[in-house]
Amino acid sequence: MKQQTNQAANKKIPGNISANGNNKENKANESLLEKFFTDQLQDIYYAEQQLLKALPKMQQAATTEELEDAFADHTTQTERHVKRLERVFKIIGKKAGGKKCEAMDGLVREAETIISETKEGTMTRDAALIIAAQKVEHYEIASYGGLVQLAITMQLSRVADILEKTLNEEEDTDQLLTFIAESHINMEAEDEGVYSWEKEKRSETADIES
Repeated sequence: MKQQTNQAANKKIPGNISANGNNKENKANESLLEKFFTDQLQDIYYAEQQLLKALPKMQQAATTEELEDAFADHTTQTERHVKRLERVFKIIGKKAGGKKCEAMDGLVREAETIISETKEGTMTRDAALIIAAQKVEHYEIASYGGLVQLAITMQLSRVADILEKTLNEEEDTDQLLTFIAESHINMEAEDEGVYSWEKEKRSETADIES
């Protein structure tokens, strides 16, 4: 009986080795592109959620109603972007989750610094907030643009279509912010004080005249 038990055990050993070997082989065959794609989805998912926290602060800090409304609209839009990403995770069979995005964390901190370093109720603050918001938009445009192309490469047509909708909306928001800045905010900000080089010119002129 003891001999039979040993023989049975010996028969199990090759099976275990084979199973482990298959696991290693399967792991080795995992798509590197899929892993990177998933990582980038997690990155932008985290980024969108951080933006949802930052936008109300930027809206509250804005001087003009026009910029306030733009930030309010973008908050609603960002909520929609998060839901789209959750759909994408579901389509590819992954659990929706974020991965810390150093880039977005830095951009949010920069926006907070701008608020603290600019004067409340000025057009200069609005001009600065627009630049901060556009830096965020450009990061998102680059992220979604790359994800769309990767989805196309991996033949995930539904995913590509969903991500492209968001990409188009991010580009529209960027253009809207440019329009708001160029239509009047930048020009009105120009009147808030005298440039240092203008002071120097005036001083030189005064010296010559005296």
